[in-house]
Amino acid sequence: MGEEWAANALAKKNAQTAAIPEEWVITPPPADRLNVLGVPRECGLLSEKELEITELRNVDALLEKLASGEWTSVEVTTAFLKRAIIAQQVVNCLTEIFIDKALAWAASLDKQLKETGRPVGPLHGLPISLKDQFCIEGLDCCMGYVAWCNKPSEKNAVLVDVLLSAGAVPFIRTNVPQTLMWPEAYNVVFGRTVNPANRTLTCGGSSGGEGALVAMDGSPLGVGTDIGGSVRIPSGLNGLFGLRPSFNRFPYQGAVNSGYGQEAVPSVLGPITSSVSGLKAFTKAVLSQEPWLYDPLCVRKPWDEEAYRLKEHGEGKKMCFGFMWDDGVVLPTPPVKRALEIAKAALEAAGHEVIEWKGIHHYELGQTVVSIFNADGNDNCADVCEVSGEPLLDTMVPEFPLAEQDERPMTAHDGDGPKGLFGEYVRLSTYELWQLQWRKRAMQKDYLDLWVGTKGETTGRKMDAIIMPMAPHPAPPHGKYSYVGYTMVWNVLDNPAAIFPVTTVDLELDVPVEKHEFRYAEDKKVYELYTSPEVFKDAPVNLQLVGMKLEEEAVIGMVEMVSKIVAEYTK
Repeated sequence: MGEEWAANALAKKNAQTAAIPEEWVITPPPADRLNVLGVPRECGLLSEKELEITELRNVDALLEKLASGEWTSVEVTTAFLKRAIIAQQVVNCLTEIFIDKALAWAASLDKQLKETGRPVGPLHGLPISLKDQFCIEGLDCCMGYVAWCNKPSEKNAVLVDVLLSAGAVPFIRTNVPQTLMWPEAYNVVFGRTVNPANRTLTCGGSSGGEGALVAMDGSPLGVGTDIGGSVRIPSGLNGLFGLRPSFNRFPYQGAVNSGYGQEAVPSVLGPITSSVSGLKAFTKAVLSQEPWLYDPLCVRKPWDEEAYRLKEHGEGKKMCFGFMWDDGVVLPTPPVKRALEIAKAALEAAGHEVIEWKGIHHYELGQTVVSIFNADGNDNCADVCEVSGEPLLDTMVPEFPLAEQDERPMTAHDGDGPKGLFGEYVRLSTYELWQLQWRKRAMQKDYLDLWVGTKGETTGRKMDAIIMPMAPHPAPPHGKYSYVGYTMVWNVLDNPAAIFPVTTVDLELDVPVEKHEFRYAEDKKVYELYTSPEVFKDAPVNLQLVGMKLEEEAVIGMVEMVSKIVAEYTK
């Protein structure tokens, strides 16, 4: 059966390659070139106009040009399609390529604008890339599984219909790890996506293809999903902006997924973009289409302009930020600590207050969500792989022999099978799961009380947001991302969180520090990962801003303000 799955995977990959127009094929850079961010500008495929379009890096400005008709949707979509295809050839970030379908949508929008003089919606003509979970009628949505190849979707995911009604152009889909439950991006169908700033490093996951594509300016705005950090991790590792909203703020109906029925810590969708304005544009546009009318779980909560303008947060004039230097489990590496120091100094110089924030229950919260994720004994993912005979991956390390994974049992059940990122797969009884979920609720209450009990000395209000690491390290080498506690904690607590760029690894400043007393095995592993800044050359370093439940608009408003302050401070 092993030969059959491999042949089917190869056929799907070959079909993807065949979808690339011959005239868009470039001469790729040598394999030893690590930073390939400049390849789209250097390769000669893009015209000056196409370079101008794809390098605008401001979603609001791009929307203005599209709405006015200065740039047509066809020319903008074509430019991003070409750049996405270039990115594919150097970082392997795409899955489904549907050029004709995308351009037909774009042409329809141009026609309507010409006939009526009015843009179709708030995202008129904007190309938007989608993680390989969001079904588009007539196209595969295999999510990295061989078993799901060559099974075209019968209808669109709700998000796709919402984007189309808002005037957007879904134009490409992007790569993921098998099962989605990895902070990297590798599967046996499409292969591995790498980080365009340094191809020896991971692009993150599970929305890794989105992160790499947007970093290459191959998309102005992408959509990923997040159950443990899968929007925030690729955003952070690629120097981008990303938003993890609260449960059910955006419509998830009709998307494919792992862990169907696991609703204690559900996956959410969110935007990934190089433009901070993209976070607002996406959120406001999706909510304007009343998605709660199409997804029964979607919260009926329209865009709140007063929240975005930080009415409850001193209108942004004098704010108090809790700084979490570490989570009590894993100490951050030198470049991440330096990014925190930069952000603290910048905010204080701008007149804002910074207080220390330690948080509570972080290790237990991590263990709780891991147990919830693994409660099925990994039957869900194993059952899908068993259909095709493909291996159920238990590592993202490139050197690990795939043949050995193919030989072991497909099912894990009661802990007798493989270990993935989230540890050993141990089945829980219904009652044991209920107990975990009840404990989760108690910890949510404890954390809320602690937050509400804070009070800034200068503001007189509870702290406005937490600023903390997105991860304890920059993008690590492939297969080395081992700790997701900094992001996963907010999935179980259900706080919205946004990622923003601060700096990149500095070979002179970010030298390894002396060994400290390790708190947990994870702490030791991260310390030993950071042996030399040279390994992480050119890697971006981002931070995370966390707000209170369902205040996505305020989080967007705060991250706009904070990222601007930090950027101006570091000029």
